[in-house]
Amino acid sequence: MTIKIGDHLPEGKLAEFIEVETAGCSLGPNTFNVSELVKGKTIAIFGLPGAYTPTCSAKHVPGYVDHAAALKGKGVDEIWCVSVNDAFVMGAWGRDQKATGTVRMMADGNADFSKAIGLSADFSQFGMGTRSQRYSMLVKDGVVTQLNIEQPGKFEVSNAETLLGQL
Repeated sequence: MTIKIGDHLPEGKLAEFIEVETAGCSLGPNTFNVSELVKGKTIAIFGLPGAYTPTCSAKHVPGYVDHAAALKGKGVDEIWCVSVNDAFVMGAWGRDQKATGTVRMMADGNADFSKAIGLSADFSQFGMGTRSQRYSMLVKDGVVTQLNIEQPGKFEVSNAETLLGQL
């Protein structure tokens, strides 16, 4: 069942490659409980099929990097990019996209989170297995308040500009 506005995000874990060791976060991949990360925060989350893929790299991530200050100015505490890749790939892609410190590149390695929110997609015909659909959502204290799901092969409603206009 696909998540909808008014739903709580399900329990789950996402991983992030940490570039600089801090208290509570070691260098390298760190796994986080989604429910703990969203507590008391407003999070802009966008999901996409894969790191280094054409639309994701040329439009989706750059849009959120470019509009990060405006999103934060409208009350967004964090911006997450969720993709079915491992934390090493997401970390490298984040560096390549100049997203480090702006967009948290969250790895959903086995597509567990994408499946739990009902937004996984079968990309087997492209040799990519299970991936995430392209979407964006705004989550306040764990509750989905905005949700934009793309039709297959489209990039029209999950961009940063659309989500920014909904704030």
